[in-house]
Amino acid sequence: RIYLDARILASILHIPHTGIYVFEHKKWPEVEGFHPNQILSILYPNDPNIHPNMALTTNRLSVDHRLLHHLIVHQILPTGGGYAKLSRMQVFIMWCILSKIEFCFPLLMLKTMVRAFSQKKSVLPYGSILTLV
Repeated sequence: RIYLDARILASILHIPHTGIYVFEHKKWPEVEGFHPNQILSILYPNDPNIHPNMALTTNRLSVDHRLLHHLIVHQILPTGGGYAKLSRMQVFIMWCILSKIEFCFPLLMLKTMVRAFSQKKSVLPYGSILTLV
């Protein structure tokens, strides 16, 4: 049996164990200073009708924001399947990065791994990082 928590993971990876932490799958994260309408107006500046309850897609993002989303879905918050839609958590992480808000990556990694383990069909998140453990 292996015991792994965020502090141990941060130590192994030589990364900080600080910053805000939130992990929401279905709803918008509730964090002081985060307003979905604000980040959506940044991500979709030419769409005055965008609102937090809409399905969010990548095809209307700018090139810079698409690259950021690509980085997030492949490195920070890996997902399996298509990449045409943005999850609320992906948008939240984009907000953190664009706003220079620190979030606790080790805790995010652990929650993502636990969530993947509990699903029937899932990809192995952070496979290359797990080889260090």
